[in-house]
Amino acid sequence: MTVKIAPSLLACDFARLGEEMQAVEAARANWHHVDVMDGHFVPNISFGQPLVKTMGKVASIPLDVHLMVHEPGPYLAEFAALGSAVLTVHVEAVKHLHRTLGAIKELGVNAGVALNPATPLSCLEEVLDEVDLVCLMSVNPGFGGQKFIEGTVDKTRRLRQMLGDRPVEIEIDGGVGEGNAASLIEAGASVLVAGTSVFGKADYAAAIASLRA
Repeated sequence: MTVKIAPSLLACDFARLGEEMQAVEAARANWHHVDVMDGHFVPNISFGQPLVKTMGKVASIPLDVHLMVHEPGPYLAEFAALGSAVLTVHVEAVKHLHRTLGAIKELGVNAGVALNPATPLSCLEEVLDEVDLVCLMSVNPGFGGQKFIEGTVDKTRRLRQMLGDRPVEIEIDGGVGEGNAASLIEAGASVLVAGTSVFGKADYAAAIASLRA
């Protein structure tokens, strides 16, 4: 799979949201990564539906919406209608994962499932044929700017082997930067979420290019 770079809008300048989105698009980003946090599943609150609606109007590349939300089922249809191309739910936050993934796909949206750092890959065994994307958290979710957990590289390699020839994206979220991007890609990652490693740099195009190198 071609490597996709998904700048995390949680790290952008919110006062210039539209400009920031257009800037990373011009810098050849593939997706916008949108973290929705409920202050319950994770110890923080972030983007809600009104802001995602605005993002959907501005974006000319797909919205990769990461629902860090306890039991997100009631919100799936609304987020799909707001322009989400991918909806990712956490295995730890959903009681009936198979049902939730099916509901996402019925909405015509790609279905993703995220795993926290301590969550084993074995929890995916029964849903591998139901997912379009698996997001491996390489930090504990809830805050940007955390240090990358090195064991994620091996976890990525094991997940790629587990998926076999299934055309499933492997996304890495948290602490991704120039120092670990190549190792993650070699291990099988196909989507890299980048927050401060893009928005913290003066030249977005150079930052994004360095992650693909």
